[in-house]
Amino acid sequence: MSDNSQRGNFLQALGQAGVLVFLVAIAMVVRSCSFFEAKPTFTNTSEIAENADEFIGNSVTIKSKAIQKIGLSSFTVSDARFFRGEPIVVVNASGMPFNLPLDQNVKIQVTGQVRNLVISEIEQKFNLNIEEEYYRDYINKPAIVARYIVVAPQPGQITQRPKQYYGRKVTVTGKVDNIRSPVLLTLDENQWFGGQDLLVLLKAPPKVAINQGQTISVSGEVRPFVVAEIEQDYDLTWDLNVKRELETEYGNRPVLVAETVYPS
Repeated sequence: MSDNSQRGNFLQALGQAGVLVFLVAIAMVVRSCSFFEAKPTFTNTSEIAENADEFIGNSVTIKSKAIQKIGLSSFTVSDARFFRGEPIVVVNASGMPFNLPLDQNVKIQVTGQVRNLVISEIEQKFNLNIEEEYYRDYINKPAIVARYIVVAPQPGQITQRPKQYYGRKVTVTGKVDNIRSPVLLTLDENQWFGGQDLLVLLKAPPKVAINQGQTISVSGEVRPFVVAEIEQDYDLTWDLNVKRELETEYGNRPVLVAETVYPS
């Protein structure tokens, strides 16, 4: 029997036991499950631009703002605080289309291999078809051939404009504010003007405890918090009192359904 089925049967057996009993009981059940992932090591784009020889052929992870779209599948990124750094071209080799965020203040997280931008070599190695005329200013300069690309907004950027993120994969870093249960918590909106705290639902409960005030990074999909749909999609059975409370407090607000979590 799957973990989700076990959890669903357990919660259904609780009946009308109430919110407090639900939260305490689920905390006891989930201690043996694993969820935390290893924290990635981030590199600044300025370091890549200024020390290209040290990075060529290596895999890197960056989190930067997009500067300009290049062709159909690429864009440039740069760390704004490093004024000397040149923009770096990111070539999308993830196999999935990626649209730049509408808000230019929203960062993008990229993992990929640093290579000299030689179109023919990159096309052959990564099975890509690149429109060379758009890349003339970047030929033979360092570029990141990305296997993984995701938007990386702040919690308040999602809660302020949730429709821009519904159905999108995101990575969000924030401080844990309110822990409703080991699988339901909120991330502080980080004083984003007009934003609310972001609700996070963990698809699997963590082996390592998540503590209030801890800064974590969460990757997953943003969707509206509709209790009936969440229950159905993730094989959950919530107590009626829990369901009513969640609907009242979080109904139709955005929720980040987490696939991975790591301490930041």
